[in-house]
Order: sequence, then C-alpha cells, then structure tokens
Amino acid sequence: MSGLAVVAVGGNSLIRDRAHQSIPDQYQALVETACHITDLVEAGWQVVVTHGNGPQVGFILLRSEMARGRVHPVPLDVIVADTQGSIGYHLQQTLHNEFRRRNLDKQAVTLVTQVVVDAQDPAFAKPSKPIGPFLEEDEARRREAEEGWEVVEDSGRGWRRVVASPKPQKIVELAAVRAMLAAGYVVVAAGGGGIPVISDGSGTFKGVAAVIDKDLASSLLARQLQADLFVISTGVEKVCLNFGTPNQLELDRVTLAEARRYLDQGHFKAGSMGPKVEAVLSYLENGGKRVLITNPENLKRALQGKTGTHIAGQWP
Repeated sequence: MSGLAVVAVGGNSLIRDRAHQSIPDQYQALVETACHITDLVEAGWQVVVTHGNGPQVGFILLRSEMARGRVHPVPLDVIVADTQGSIGYHLQQTLHNEFRRRNLDKQAVTLVTQVVVDAQDPAFAKPSKPIGPFLEEDEARRREAEEGWEVVEDSGRGWRRVVASPKPQKIVELAAVRAMLAAGYVVVAAGGGGIPVISDGSGTFKGVAAVIDKDLASSLLARQLQADLFVISTGVEKVCLNFGTPNQLELDRVTLAEARRYLDQGHFKAGSMGPKVEAVLSYLENGGKRVLITNPENLKRALQGKTGTHIAGQWP
C-alpha cells in the first residue's frame, strides 16, 4: 500500500529522558526518527510530517522567565512559531542526510503553519493546558493579577500558568502544503498543532495565547489532504486496553466502532492515549481510510503488518 501519509511525531519523543534534553540530544533523536520516516518515503509514500513541541515550549518559557526584566517576554503564539522553525530545521536536515545516504532524490521543506481556532471555543472560558515553569503561589497569584494569567496548582509540585486548548478549525496554509506535495517535496507542517490564530470575520488573522493539540491538528490536516494513512508515532508499540494492569491487552486490528467504544469505556486516559484516539476517530469519521499507531522504531515493521495498532472503519 502507498499513497499520501500524514505522520505525527510526538514532541516528547525528541527527549528520551531527563538526562537527554539538550539540543544535541534532541537532534540525535530526530536522526533516528528521520530513518523511520525515510522508510515510508523509500516505500513510495508521499509524506507530510507534523510534530509536537510541548517540552520545547516549556524550555522557551523558562528561559523567558529567567530573563524577565532584561529582555521582552515572548508571546505564546510566537513561541509556537519558534519551535516550528527550530524542530522543522532539524527535521529538514536529518531527512536530507538520510535521503542522501540512501541515494533518494527527495527534499524536505518546513512550512510555518497557522491554524484557525474559534474565538468562542469553550476552552477559552476554561483554560486547562499547563505550560511553562512551576512557580510559588505568591508569584503565580501576582502574575494572575498583573498579567491576566490563569493559574492552577499542579499535582502538589507548584503553581503553573494554564492556557486554552481550543479545537483546530482550519489549516491556513493548506493550499501551500498541497502545492509542495505536488512538486514532490516531503513537507513538515502544523508543528506543535499549528500557530493558533483567530479571524475577525473579514479574513484578518490574529495570534492568540493558546495551545492546539498536535494530534487533533494532524487529524484535521490528514482529513483536508484526504490522506490515505494517518500515522501517530508515540511511545508504545501498540495501543492497550487496561494499560499498566495485569489485564493489559494489546490491540492489533481495531474497527472505528470498537475504538469509539473503548474510548467511552475509559480505557484511554485524557493525558496520554485519549487525545490520540479522539484524533483517530475524527479522521476516520470524516472520510479517513486507515490509521496506524506505533513507536518510531517499529514503524517499518508496522507498515508491513507485523506490529502496531491498525484502525480502520471496518476490516474484511
């Protein structure tokens, strides 16, 4: 099977552990990821790569906090754009090097991508996505009063800013993605869920302080491109029921109806597999064909049907 594949790479997959968070460490992780993506390209797929940026946004916010009073703060929408550029640059370079190693006449390009969200999305009335460093309560409350932050106590570890995580509505640069694919490029787009923007109704955009879920944005992009395959690259080889318990059950082939039922039964937690399965359902319920969830090192074997969790509307 080949066609157009949208591959969503998690931001956390660029950081193996707390001892490997530096830029060189993240680059090395992408060297390995580029090998797995190139397997798809070599097999004849057109590929669009999306990526997460949660840890990287946190690092930039921490640097901004440490430099507070000496340089201007960086707005959240600009931080998302920054990470699209930096992670995209590393993806372009690692993919270029891997293409060259395999004598593939291909080139990767990164597109700084805006994603429209609804200004009336309920998420703006109830921000819930923690971002940035942990703060003492006094400092958090001061920032709340002076800068209009929403802050919450986070699991006994301190206080953090929370922002809205609205649903993605439209990929602004969709036509550009299509043009790049038609020209034969591997495209890196919608990094970090896209830069969140709202429209004033006349087509004028404005950035907002929000974080769009990367998998939901990737699902939207896959639907609008009519991708044949939506790949979610994550930290596990297969999706499991009863994860982490003695009754854990790995899933091989799952139908859309089964995935919906498992989600409704609470098998997929909000902070981990839940948003990924929601993204899968959104893709399949809106005309998507096939989904694969696995970890990067097993992507090639999963494409051969040897591992991974495969989800479709129905199976023969």
